[in-house]
Amino acid sequence: MDNCIFCKIARGEIPCRKVYEDSEVLAFHDINPVAPVHFMMIPKLHLASLVEAGEAHTALLGKMLLLAPRLAKEQGLENGFRAVINTGKGGGQEVFHLHIHVIGGGNIPPMVRRS
Repeated sequence: MDNCIFCKIARGEIPCRKVYEDSEVLAFHDINPVAPVHFMMIPKLHLASLVEAGEAHTALLGKMLLLAPRLAKEQGLENGFRAVINTGKGGGQEVFHLHIHVIGGGNIPPMVRRS
């Protein structure tokens, strides 16, 4: 996608602070972090959201999910982290290129407040 900001980052047209890169996946620090450690993992292949992923993407999605704990640990998150995939406008997705937020460090509030 020519106008997708994450595709531009994956192609090297927009700089980022890389955490990890291989031929299929790029991980980079979020420019507006919500925690001391906050990076995103994206497939270099453009998928607008998790809804668009299909059977053909099984290996790629598995790779990304297995990579998350390794990268989190390398970033100093020894006591755990949160992995978030916002999906669609109703799910809070702002950039329509599939991405996994990896968040941790400090005092991370609960995702859902219980009364």
